Amino acid sequence: MFSEKTFTFLAELEQNNQRDWFNQHKARYEDTVREPALAFIRQMQAPISAISSHFVASDKKVGGSLMRIQRDARFSKDKSPYKMNIGIQFRHFLGKDVHAPGFYFHLSNRECFVGAGIWRPDSKPLNKIRHCIDENPNSYKKAIFNSSFSDVFAMSGESLQRPPRGFEKEHPLLAELKRKDFIAISPLTKQQVCSEHLPELVAERFNLAVPLMAYLCFALEQPF
Repeated sequence: MFSEKTFTFLAELEQNNQRDWFNQHKARYEDTVREPALAFIRQMQAPISAISSHFVASDKKVGGSLMRIQRDARFSKDKSPYKMNIGIQFRHFLGKDVHAPGFYFHLSNRECFVGAGIWRPDSKPLNKIRHCIDENPNSYKKAIFNSSFSDVFAMSGESLQRPPRGFEKEHPLLAELKRKDFIAISPLTKQQVCSEHLPELVAERFNLAVPLMAYLCFALEQPF
């Protein structure tokens, strides 16, 4: 289980974001961060499978649902070697990276939340989603504007300043068509993250996002 020790390690890592420090404290990382994360993934395997057999909850240490703590700093001015958060993605089996549709869990000292949707898709899948919303607006509106969803989740991410090519500025769903990300976010408290009931809570939140996930898979012609 995640605990206060998990947050303490991440706070200390933020103050000592260096490979030497991390290597000296790697046993603590394993005990307080990676092993609890892998245990959580195992606890989520049945709930994820119950939602859809097409989403993967893999507890492999490398290449599974747990995202690497090492940063890819090749194209960043910030050369800090490590992330300040735990990221876990239960993505669609057809997806090869974080840009695939998926359910997400995020833990850090700054914020904790669960997410559902697709982050920063390439232009081809993004256009598919936009045209699907244009051609099938009612199912999309039912997915994100119903109160059981909108009371818990909020759509997040970046949007275009102007209408995307091919769509009029008077379009009734223009705000949705301008999205670059189709991600819904639901916050968690530190107390919830450290609770033994976390898997049940996260599964409950993910189930509320099923209509959105099913819609995105439909738009991308992927099985749900």
